[in-house]
Amino acid sequence: MHPIQEKILRLLETQDVSNLALRKIAVKIGETGSPQKIKHHLNQLAQKGLIRIDKKNNKIEKIKAGVNKEGGLISLPIYGSANCGEATFFADDHVEGYLKVSEHVLGDLINKLKHLFVLRAVGPSMNRADVSGNMIEDGDYVIVYKEDLIPNDGDCVVSVIDGVANIKKIYVDNKNQQFILVSESNQDFPPIYVHRDDLDSYLMAGKVVKVMKQPDELAAFRDAGALDTLKALGPMSKEEHDYYMNL
Repeated sequence: MHPIQEKILRLLETQDVSNLALRKIAVKIGETGSPQKIKHHLNQLAQKGLIRIDKKNNKIEKIKAGVNKEGGLISLPIYGSANCGEATFFADDHVEGYLKVSEHVLGDLINKLKHLFVLRAVGPSMNRADVSGNMIEDGDYVIVYKEDLIPNDGDCVVSVIDGVANIKKIYVDNKNQQFILVSESNQDFPPIYVHRDDLDSYLMAGKVVKVMKQPDELAAFRDAGALDTLKALGPMSKEEHDYYMNL
């Protein structure tokens, strides 16, 4: 996030800037130059869903996690992406935006609302992992319950190793006193082994409880491309056909 946007968000935590001119807001955050710069960053924050600009009622306010009393939608904080970049996002000041869902989308999870956050899945490392009937594919949003820090065998969990967040399936190897973090993918990813004595370097951030699928507008194009490839390969068995279509 741009430093100016971070300053604006911190200002909104303590002050109502709704009636302030753009130049006045710039002074309060220690910025100089064109007021249009402040307007640009305010609009960027609004597009990210981090603030709400109500021009009709002349109101600027920071969006907070929880139920929006006006619209009735629930805002879940997005803390970044898994398997991509440093895991420095498990704090309110690193919220990238909010995933808005209705109450019935969450179902029973509504009772755990204050303990939920969202990550964006990056890459194919869990594209065969089944969470309540949905696979975790690149670009999907996963909802994580951060209070479930003692997972069961086979749970999908968010872990932080070497400062990087991962979504993996966890298995407990009691014989060897270790946890095994496994990818479920159509590609080959080696497992991660964590001994019980090394838990200080391992952070369990929570359990994946729901997968929010991205609209796949390119699916038809990809399938058409796959069929063209199969034609070029020539005759094959049903097993081979299914294998290549699922790659």
